[in-house]
Amino acid sequence: MFNFILFGPPGSGKGTQSVKIAEKYKLVHISTGDIFRKNIREKTTLGLKVQAIIEKGDLVPDALLIEILEDALLQHSKARGFVFDGFPRTIQQAHDLDTMLGKKNEAVSLVLALEVGDEEILKRLLKRAEIEGRKDDTKEVIENRIKIYNDQTQPLIDFYKSKKKFQSVKGIGGIDQIFAEVCKLIDRFI
Repeated sequence: MFNFILFGPPGSGKGTQSVKIAEKYKLVHISTGDIFRKNIREKTTLGLKVQAIIEKGDLVPDALLIEILEDALLQHSKARGFVFDGFPRTIQQAHDLDTMLGKKNEAVSLVLALEVGDEEILKRLLKRAEIEGRKDDTKEVIENRIKIYNDQTQPLIDFYKSKKKFQSVKGIGGIDQIFAEVCKLIDRFI
């Protein structure tokens, strides 16, 4: 199994790249953000629970994330591997993911980060807010999300570097250009 984690600040293009990676390498794409937005749209119990959290730009509690991911892994028990988009975001979540995968005698194969500066992220997300009318993309919320990402995700980068599973690529340029660079890195690990 090839289990791949794609990191990047909100608005870095990790969702777009994750879908392309999953398609090319025949992996299951798991996006916690997509799962939450779908549940919010459908006004499910989960959606109602996380809506207020997401609108403030805060992170959903680990226990809830783990429950969702365990369910996704069970639903795709015959998968060739997974692309984790937006998870893990903390060291505890990384340990929880290792535990989940370990139960299947699997492990994280590669962690890749899309590098995009804070000002570019702010510009992209404000533009997306105009186009899509997303409530979670106000300037204050975006700045909070960037701060949370920088504060909580940097230790993860160090964690995966220590395991020799971390790589990074510039997340600026055309979608296909970034995808080609991502694929070059993945091909070295598959």
